[in-house]
Amino acid sequence: MPEGLQILIENFFDWESALRAWPLLVQGLALTAALAATALPLGLLLGLLIGLGCALGGRLARVALIVWIDLFRAFPVLVLLILIYYGLPFLGLSLPAFAAAVLALVLNNSGYYGEIFRAGLASVPHGQREAAAALGLTPLRAAWLVVLPQALRAVAAPLASNSLELVKATSVAALAALPELLRSARVAQEQTYNPTPLMMAALLYFVLLWPFAHLVARLERRMLAREAR
Repeated sequence: MPEGLQILIENFFDWESALRAWPLLVQGLALTAALAATALPLGLLLGLLIGLGCALGGRLARVALIVWIDLFRAFPVLVLLILIYYGLPFLGLSLPAFAAAVLALVLNNSGYYGEIFRAGLASVPHGQREAAAALGLTPLRAAWLVVLPQALRAVAAPLASNSLELVKATSVAALAALPELLRSARVAQEQTYNPTPLMMAALLYFVLLWPFAHLVARLERRMLAREAR
């Protein structure tokens, strides 16, 4: 075996280090999944409410929600987590690390989801709302039963793409000392004196996210095909 290849294997693909790191990585993977499973539906729900508020609210409500969208899209999730986890205690409000990480992810992604839903709802022809009103539907029922299903078809790809980014962003939870996958890999690296755990974490991220990335690509191709018709 060439010496360079042997050194590469010893430093990045060491079997003994991998075995020692595995329990920590499994623990980190479980926490990463829990963060994503909690923040993702909450972010989607808040984003949907923001989008509906922009579509149905008055002028003042729309301006306030657009400010919300711009504000939280401009704030990096890392900065939000610092402000929530380390800043709020100075105001007398301390959140557990898990809750602080979820809140930071939800607030940040509510801006992106809100803009996606707002744009999707605005893309539905106004005639659809007029037809729903002619059938006697209230604006809220028309938005829920007629406009929203059409908007969802138009924004499925960006929603999935942003959800993929949210899962990646769970790594910032390490700042709040949460043992998510990346932090667990770093702890394992310190214990084994070998970067193999980091390579294993990268592979786990790939296995976890590649099917999701493939789904996003398929949705984007379908959306482009519809627009080309």
